[in-house]
Amino acid sequence: MALASKMESKVAAVEAVTAGAVAQRLKPQALLVSREAKSEDTVVHAGAVSVGGGSFTVIAGPCSVENAEQMLCTAQWAKRYGAAILRGGAYKPRTSPYSFQGLGQEGLELLAQARRLTGLPVVTEVMDTSDIELVAQYADVIQVGARNVQNFSLLRKLGQVRRPILMKRGLMTTIKEFLMAAEYILAGGNDQVILCERGIRTFETATRNTLDLSAVCVLKEMTHLPVVVDPSHAVGNRRYVKPLARASLAVGADGIMVEMHCTPEKALCDGDQSLTPKEFSAMMEELKAMTALRQGWLAC
Repeated sequence: MALASKMESKVAAVEAVTAGAVAQRLKPQALLVSREAKSEDTVVHAGAVSVGGGSFTVIAGPCSVENAEQMLCTAQWAKRYGAAILRGGAYKPRTSPYSFQGLGQEGLELLAQARRLTGLPVVTEVMDTSDIELVAQYADVIQVGARNVQNFSLLRKLGQVRRPILMKRGLMTTIKEFLMAAEYILAGGNDQVILCERGIRTFETATRNTLDLSAVCVLKEMTHLPVVVDPSHAVGNRRYVKPLARASLAVGADGIMVEMHCTPEKALCDGDQSLTPKEFSAMMEELKAMTALRQGWLAC
């Protein structure tokens, strides 16, 4: 009886250890994007510009790089009125195969020329894994567009690139799916990721998409990554860009990305949502005043 009791005790002990090991192995690990993995805010560095950490960064420029005159004109106005990063698409995903698709490498070279002229770091989109190396040679920040947010082959490759990544939320992407997409990049070793809320598809037709500003609050609570907002693509109408830019700052976003064009009426892509230099200047003045107020709120 004593021997049997000892054997039962040993078996129970072994089972307990085994169960504990299995439970530990099956226990979900904290996602790299989560506050559990990192409590302090991540600051992303694009050249000399920092995104996150309490600053409010404005990214501005045309939807597409069209030609040298257009790009350099827009870049100079963006610089003059206070943009910190210059945007412009060299590769453009378009719904119609007959729409302007971008200039490709020529567009990248024009972005580099605009950077030399203004000193502004540039952000541009990559659409294909085969273009990553080329885009990385020219861009200070590589953008993942809304249509590619769950292109996992692309995300894995970008995890190995030593460039900051600005990733836009997809049209039908939940916040959880958005964060898991970012996890692919962080899991590959690249923790320099900026999340961008750019509107989601709903039943509403008054605007191009529905800007989900609540996502900013939720993301800031769930992740240490900086969060910016693209009101231009959200609404598709320049009349609404300025108020939504102000709202983005008010809810705690780390910055905005807006479209600006010297002659929006001649733009080859998204002219209706592009601010003129004058409108961009007015928006920046309003944001400067609000930024001072926000600093006061944070100090309280």
